[in-house]
Formats: sequence, C-alpha cells, structure tokens
Amino acid sequence: MADARFPASVEATEQLLAAGGYVADRALATTVHLALTMGRPLFLEGEPGTGKTEIAKVLASGLGRRLVRLQCYDGLDLAAAAYEWNHARQLMAIRLAEASGETDRRALEAGIYDRRFLQERPLLSALTGSPAVLLIDELDRADEPFEAFLLEILADFQLSIPELGTIHADVPPVVVLTSNRTREVHDAIRRRCLYHWVDYPDALRERAILDRRAPGLPPKLSAQVVDFVQRVRQGDFFKYPGVAETIDWAAALSALNAKELDAALVDDTLGVLLKYQDDIAKLRGAEAAKLLQQVKAPPTVAVPF
Repeated sequence: MADARFPASVEATEQLLAAGGYVADRALATTVHLALTMGRPLFLEGEPGTGKTEIAKVLASGLGRRLVRLQCYDGLDLAAAAYEWNHARQLMAIRLAEASGETDRRALEAGIYDRRFLQERPLLSALTGSPAVLLIDELDRADEPFEAFLLEILADFQLSIPELGTIHADVPPVVVLTSNRTREVHDAIRRRCLYHWVDYPDALRERAILDRRAPGLPPKLSAQVVDFVQRVRQGDFFKYPGVAETIDWAAALSALNAKELDAALVDDTLGVLLKYQDDIAKLRGAEAAKLLQQVKAPPTVAVPF
C-alpha cells in the first residue's frame, strides 16, 4: 500500500520534482509516481550526467526522508554494503565475560552476536530507523555477483543475517537504482524494478532546467548555451556534456559576466563543458566557431509559394 504522504497523481509527482528543481518529462514523472504508489524499486539507466542521481536526492527532500546512498564500485561486498560485525567489541565482551567468571561457551557465543555489536552499512541502515530513500548509485560499477545480495532487499525490503535472523523494514524505503550502462545489469534485478531510460533532455526541457538552476542568466545567453550544447551532442565526441555540465558552463559564463557567446569565450571555457582533452581539441577553434555561427544565425523562415 502506498504511503499517504506520496504524491496522489502523476501531476503531483511532477510538481514535487519541480519543487526540488528537477524538470521531468511526463514519462519519467509517470514512472516515478508508479514506483512510489506500487512500492517498487525504481531503476534508472542512462548516460552519465543525465540527472539520474538527482532524482533520488529530490525525492528524499520532497518526501521528507533521509537519503541513504550506497555508491557502488568494483569489489564492493556485503561487509561494506550491508553490515559488519564489530569484532573488536565482540572480543572485548568475551574477555569481560570470562573475567567475571562466565564459562558457558554457548552463552558467550550467543551473546557476542547481539544487535549492539552490529555495524550498519547503507543497505541495513535504509531498513532501520526513520523512513529513507535508498540510492544504489552506479550499480553497473559493482561486480555482477554483488547483485545477488540485493535481490532480497528489492523484493521483500528485508535482510537476512545468519547469526541474528531476518531484519524487516518497518517502513519500506523508496529505492532508486542507477546505472550508466558500462555493463548490463542482470535480468533478476530488472524484473524487481520499474525501469526508465533517462535520456539527454531536448532543447525546451534543458532551457527550463537552466531557468531553474541558473535563474540569473540573461535570456539570450541561456538560449545560446542550450542551443550550443544541443549541437555538441549531435557531433562525434567521446563524452557528450550532460545536464550538469550545461549548468556548470552557464554558471562559469555568468561568473565571467558574459551576456552572449563569442568564439574566444567558448574556447576559453570548453574545459567546463567537456571533460576529455581529445574532445576539447576537436571542438576548439574552427569547429566551435562553426557551431557558434549556427547558434547565432537567424531562424530560417519558410516562404509560401
């Protein structure tokens, strides 16, 4: 059953995201709304910089929940992701018990696997305490076997600890998983989630994003920035600029008191927009000037016959 504090409609979900500065299209807002209403994890896949992680942050803020983030990486294991026993404290407890005359080994073993010796990592933390939004970020960076650890949490919002038992979430977390698709995530994960591909925004939506995230930018410069970035994404580059880079570039141009784009300004600030030297070298100079000329060209008006 959905939490009564969740948005009651797709429109309300759009408003919640917009209040947090996230401009979502209708399809994304619908998927987010369904994930909240149905109590299903939300799996967001797409290119880096398209705003996948930001959705979890906005949801946490808008729903009044704490954000619990598990940043995935190669070699991530259960001890770092879910829980770990505090062996130093366990050993100290055994020594104190022995010093006080305790000789029952079974009682000692049972006592050291008490909840007070359990160190919570993000997955367990999201199941306990106050309601949370659990962000499992860049799942594709983790090893494939790690995905098996997640299945119990994604399906039943619980975690089985052999020495202690099964811990159930009193209030199931809102779960958001992201992937940059550096490898394919297993079907078992996908089946437990509602899926959405987060693409680069079109010009209209990117302009709306920029208006929210860089409200002091002159309208003319804002339009030119978006048009230029959109054209860059149509080119042959190793890494296209994401929305985050668009916002950063706009902020950099604003800091330089720019009113509109010019060739020298573009060349000088390409390091804010692009993150690889080969891409910068390819765009700087004649290619940037060509794109800028297209950006500044007056719109073509069709002449009726």
